[in-house]
Amino acid sequence: MPKSEPQRGAWIIVALLFLFMFINFADKVVLGLAGVPIMRELNLSPKEFGLVASSFFLLFSASAVVTGFIVNRIETRWALAVMGLIWALTQFPLLGSVGMMSLIACRIVLGAGEGPAYPVALHAAYKWFPNEQRTLPTAVIAQGAAIGVILVVPGLDWVIEHVSWHWAFGTLGFLGLGWVALWLAFAREGSIPVTIADRSGRAVARVPYGALLTCPTVWAAFASGFGAYWGLSLLVAWFTPFLVKGLGYSQYWASWITTLPWAMGVVIVLGVGWLSQAMLAQGVSTRVARGMLGGGSVALGGAALLATPFAPEPWMKVALITLGMSLPSVIYVMGHAIVSEFTPLPQRGAMLGINNAVATLAGALAPISMGSVVQNAATAAEGYGRGFLICGAVTLAGGLIGMAFLRPADEIHRFAAAPQRRVVTAV
Repeated sequence: MPKSEPQRGAWIIVALLFLFMFINFADKVVLGLAGVPIMRELNLSPKEFGLVASSFFLLFSASAVVTGFIVNRIETRWALAVMGLIWALTQFPLLGSVGMMSLIACRIVLGAGEGPAYPVALHAAYKWFPNEQRTLPTAVIAQGAAIGVILVVPGLDWVIEHVSWHWAFGTLGFLGLGWVALWLAFAREGSIPVTIADRSGRAVARVPYGALLTCPTVWAAFASGFGAYWGLSLLVAWFTPFLVKGLGYSQYWASWITTLPWAMGVVIVLGVGWLSQAMLAQGVSTRVARGMLGGGSVALGGAALLATPFAPEPWMKVALITLGMSLPSVIYVMGHAIVSEFTPLPQRGAMLGINNAVATLAGALAPISMGSVVQNAATAAEGYGRGFLICGAVTLAGGLIGMAFLRPADEIHRFAAAPQRRVVTAV
């Protein structure tokens, strides 16, 4: 098989992983979608609801790191099946009468199961594609999240309005069980060999984790991912309540408007993913085709969010938030692809997990931060405006750092040239 070609059956795996991320983000967004009825039924203040939303991330990052090291040693097929089963089973307790603490407990366990999802899914997919062809399948898998939200939000909103918010969670539990059955029936492990080599042909067999974790490109990936995820976690937890409480939309219209950032994200991420892969095919460096495109998208999103509080009309605020939260999603494709460029295969699962873990720490901070700001403001609209200013500043800073320091080729050259590294001559 030529090195430049995906392994046969690769796109079947991509389709299954697309569905995996579809359910993953439906599980995330359902809390925000049901936020108003949950706060009403459980008598939660904005700060308490922010705590519920942030609790999802209590074990999210730690689980991603631990599982990343585990999948360096076991088949990703089994790890992904266990994750899907955890997601499904944690939804069913919410079908009955629950309080704030039981809701938090279910979200914590769900977060532990979902924390490793995206990096492990990419680690599984990268076993089927050579480096130069990873950007587009990564973009497709990532957009399972956005398309999942777009397709399930109207249905979940109908369940919330006509049955109860409890059954919205239960519906996702049954969807999760269905995916596990499909995965076990059709998934298998890829076997494309990977060699990390610089221009001279010296290939890196292994790099100490200390060297990997202290290189500028990894820290830039952390920063840009953190900046992007601050906005994503607010989109998941607070966008629908903001539309209802801050802008005065009905629950029905708020649920439809909630899909806008996700819909725009599909177009942007797939378009930029295709552009990046086309640039790589024409010989453009990954510094430009992945680093500048990814970091620049995050920075532009941050600028749009900073402008949101100053927009005079509600539709303008919605448009700026839609742009500000969809543009940064490009980094979820570029960041992991960049880290995989200079990480040897035996260490890739762990490094993708660590990269995701650091970025998603924003999810533990942003929702409770927004809740505190809203609760302490004179009006809900004023509080949300301040919250989006904070979000814009964090996102813009992360994007600028990414633009400056995402330089994967420099890391490959440095690791291959270092005499203390284990290197072999590329054949």
